[in-house]
Amino acid sequence: MVAFKFNLKQRSVGKIKTKNRVIKGKIPTKNTIKVLNSLKKYEGINAIEQLPVVWERAVKSHILDKDGNKWIDFTSSIFVNNSGHGDKRIIKNIKEILNKPLLHSYYYPTEIKKRFLDKLLNLTPKNLNKAILLSAGTEATERAIKISKIYGQRSKIKKNLIIGWTGNYHGKTLNAQMISGQFKDHNWIENFDKNIVHLPFPYPWLKESNTDGKKLFQKHLSFLKKKYDLKRISAFFVESFQGWGAIFYPKDYIKELRKFCNKNNSLLIFDEIQAGFYRTGKLFGYLNYGVKADLVICGKGISGSLPLSAVLGESKYIDLDSNYTSTHGGHPVCCAAALGNLETLSEKKVSNNIERCEKIFKLRFAKWKKMFHQVKLTQGKGMIHGVFIYKKNSNELDEYTANIICEKAMEKGVFSICTGRGTLKLGPPVTIEPSVLNEGLNVYEECMKEIFNI
Repeated sequence: MVAFKFNLKQRSVGKIKTKNRVIKGKIPTKNTIKVLNSLKKYEGINAIEQLPVVWERAVKSHILDKDGNKWIDFTSSIFVNNSGHGDKRIIKNIKEILNKPLLHSYYYPTEIKKRFLDKLLNLTPKNLNKAILLSAGTEATERAIKISKIYGQRSKIKKNLIIGWTGNYHGKTLNAQMISGQFKDHNWIENFDKNIVHLPFPYPWLKESNTDGKKLFQKHLSFLKKKYDLKRISAFFVESFQGWGAIFYPKDYIKELRKFCNKNNSLLIFDEIQAGFYRTGKLFGYLNYGVKADLVICGKGISGSLPLSAVLGESKYIDLDSNYTSTHGGHPVCCAAALGNLETLSEKKVSNNIERCEKIFKLRFAKWKKMFHQVKLTQGKGMIHGVFIYKKNSNELDEYTANIICEKAMEKGVFSICTGRGTLKLGPPVTIEPSVLNEGLNVYEECMKEIFNI
């Protein structure tokens, strides 16, 4: 990852005023600089490493600051606001709980929790018939790891191995970091769990990934077999796609993994923290592989706004650890938001919108590949896409230029996720209007023309 800092000095940029974008002419604003300088005193350095925009309001597919600037949001607030910012159903449900008032209830029963779970479990595949509600995605990952370990300890053949993949990401807490395959994040861990093992991720640009996915999975199993007893694999943790580039596994690779789990009595666990809640056009991203999940880890988009996460699964797995509660799990205000979120996302018009927008993305990417030598690869489904930016006449990703594109797009009224990996990660709310999506993509195209001198 290259050392890169966004320009925090105020500068003049072109004034913009459309229905969807407003830029007054000075970026960042004086108020933004003031807030950032204060945050710099109080928070860790990473708090000001993103684009210099101080959010004041967010509505539908737009972010607004205090100074009257307005951006099209291509982040969905990092995939929390899949249904769009300030969804009316979410706000209505939150207000009802506030008016009671019912601001906390620990893990005790509430009507709103019951209503949310009714809605959620009626939408999920039939085998996912129980849920554990928690407060953060990484907490849900920890819970799934604990279940995996208990499951392995109680199996006829004791199972203690948990398998992940290189490059996958599962959270910020200790076990979540260990199961993640981002090895630079492991440097601080003194007693790494020797029973957590990583397989190579089948990136599409690797020669071996262009072979049959079934054979590739068997090849990966052979790597494991040299060091480990495969019968002792308790669980596989799969991030349904790698977030930084919307990179999916080959479908037949995952199907072969499912077959192995069935034969070996190993759990197949999908991390849906980014992929879930219609981001890919389906309720869960793993459904694109056509397989069954034993456990599903949910976060981010489950609530549409507030801190909520969950582990979903068959009761025989969820009930393995019955002595488990979470202080804010099933928080009444969060459940109210999550119910409104599901009510919006499950509408037919939303799935129709995702289909329309996916076609817009695909057509635009085909155009960019012809226009720009630096755009050789795009990945994604539904409303999550990665545009890979390469150095000129090279197969090396250009992290610096990808960040510059994000910065320039911000100056023109589009707000982006900055991966620091050489990709544009595009994930607007799934409810974004096609005309707004097109306008945002026009801005990225304009930026690339200017940067690539076309």
